[in-house]
Parts: sequence; C-alpha cells; structure tokens
Amino acid sequence: MVQSQASTVDQYLAELPDERRAEVETVREVIVANLPSGYVEAMMWGMITWSVPMEVSGPTYNKQPLSYVALAAQKRHYSVYLTTVTGEGEESFRSRYEATGKKLDMGKSCVRFKRSSDLALDVIGDEIASVPVDAFLAWYRTVKP
Repeated sequence: MVQSQASTVDQYLAELPDERRAEVETVREVIVANLPSGYVEAMMWGMITWSVPMEVSGPTYNKQPLSYVALAAQKRHYSVYLTTVTGEGEESFRSRYEATGKKLDMGKSCVRFKRSSDLALDVIGDEIASVPVDAFLAWYRTVKP
C-alpha cells in the first residue's frame, strides 16, 4: 500500500498526477455528496478519510478518530474503504453491487478499482448515506465494546 505523507487533502490531491487526481476526485465527490452530517474529512493513515471526531465518539481503541470511509490512490489501483460492509453489512452490499452488473473487487472492507467508471458509484453512495454518525457509533460499540 502506498501511503502519502500529505497532511491535508489538498496536498494529497496536488501530489497526484492529473489523471489519477481526476479518478480520486470523482469518487470523492460521490462520498461527500452522500456523507451524512457529523463526519469530518481529513488525512489519516496516508489517505483521505471521513471519520467521527473524538469529541463526538469519546475514547477509541486506538486513540484515533473512528474512520467511516477512506479513499486512496494505491500504486496500481485505487481503494475505497467502507467500514460498515463487514459482517452483516457485507452480504447486502455485495448483492446490491453485483446487481448493477459491475465487477466487484473487494477485500474485507476495501473496494479496489482501476477507474472510477468501474465502480457502482450509486451503490457506494447509498452505502455511505445509510449510516448516520449515531448509528455508526452504536455499531462500533457492538463491535469494539
């Protein structure tokens, strides 16, 4: 995995070549357009993340804000990390995604893609929109009591 040393999203985007920046910006626009209020955008772990501020979540297991969604330009592909598509949410996400006819390349919670046009952006947007901060915190507390 390639990790950026950028401290801001603008720096991260600026360091990408034009074509790669365009791919990341396309997916970022979908994320931002569907993101419930209360999540904040920042750079964490070398990628763009949208997380619950610690002032809202309280202490966390790793002393970091709770990451909800992340987006990264990797060496040979791009990745969207969707925290809630693990466990119970995975089967539903996979079936909705596959119903679009788009090929899903997914790890545990990571959707990999070569071009933003390869993604079922509507399904990703719906998944992101489906979990407001309070529901995400409730889910987190059942996973990491």
